[in-house]
Amino acid sequence: MSIAAILANPASGKDIRRLVAHGSVFDNQEKVRMVRRLILGLEKAGVTKILYMPDGYAIVPRALNAISPSIPVEPVEMPIRNNQTDTTIAAGIMETLGAKCLVILGGDGTSRAACKGSTAIPVLPLSTGTNNVFPIMGEATVAGLAAGLVASGRLPVESCCYRSCRLDILINNEVVDMALVDAAVYEDVFLASKAVWHMDKVPQLFMTRCSAGSIGLSAIGGQLRSISPEEPVGLALRLGAGSPVVVTAAIAPGMFADVPICGISEMAPGQIFPIETSPGLIALDGEREVEIHSGSRAAIRLNTEGPMVIDVDKTMALARTEGLFRQPS
Repeated sequence: MSIAAILANPASGKDIRRLVAHGSVFDNQEKVRMVRRLILGLEKAGVTKILYMPDGYAIVPRALNAISPSIPVEPVEMPIRNNQTDTTIAAGIMETLGAKCLVILGGDGTSRAACKGSTAIPVLPLSTGTNNVFPIMGEATVAGLAAGLVASGRLPVESCCYRSCRLDILINNEVVDMALVDAAVYEDVFLASKAVWHMDKVPQLFMTRCSAGSIGLSAIGGQLRSISPEEPVGLALRLGAGSPVVVTAAIAPGMFADVPICGISEMAPGQIFPIETSPGLIALDGEREVEIHSGSRAAIRLNTEGPMVIDVDKTMALARTEGLFRQPS
């Protein structure tokens, strides 16, 4: 049996950056329509069973109201807490039940939560969030086809995916969390609304990828150099007033910041970068998550064993080469 799994976050696309910036709301009804197309794509590609994460809005059951797939679409059995631990727990259960790919609907935070639950299964992250550096902007129909080809084994994982890097967060030499895109040291002691937009409180910033065309904190590094998701290298920046180098970057939808750069270092795999702020916080993929207590030693490390990510264009091009969707005349 070839099993694919869907993790659709009903809370993505609705955080405080709709108030402090100019982010648009991604409503749950649009997620329902996306999931509908996703299910049809997975079915057409040859998946024989679909698992999904239950949620308070019932995204997948609502999607099924308008279609009748010929394959079972079943929820995993789990309590619903209506926070990001739902995504992490669901991903782990789906791996245990034999899922061969995870399709994630959300932003960077949702993808991070899913990959905390499982890094062994290929993921296909679809953007429905605020800062969307890790997820792709793509049509759910085609994403379903690509994910289904991987899940069904019709195309090999190694030909359709790339291995993404991640950042390990260390407290007193123990890994306590991870980030997929960026980790920012934040000079505050309150998690509060979690989102980061006061750059004067960020003395250090670490990234697994950089692009001038991205949005969020990694866009700062993107004004200095470009790093693709699969490159085994990262970027560490020191920020602070009085620097001769200042970059302007879109750190949130419609929000720009002029950021002074005091130091630039390339991150090699396994290299440990100490965090000099204590007490403080570490924001992971744009959201304050990890507390640094007074006296604790915090650090960041680049890890090349991040999630396997399905490349939709590469997968569909290989499907064309193999003639998977051509019928004999």
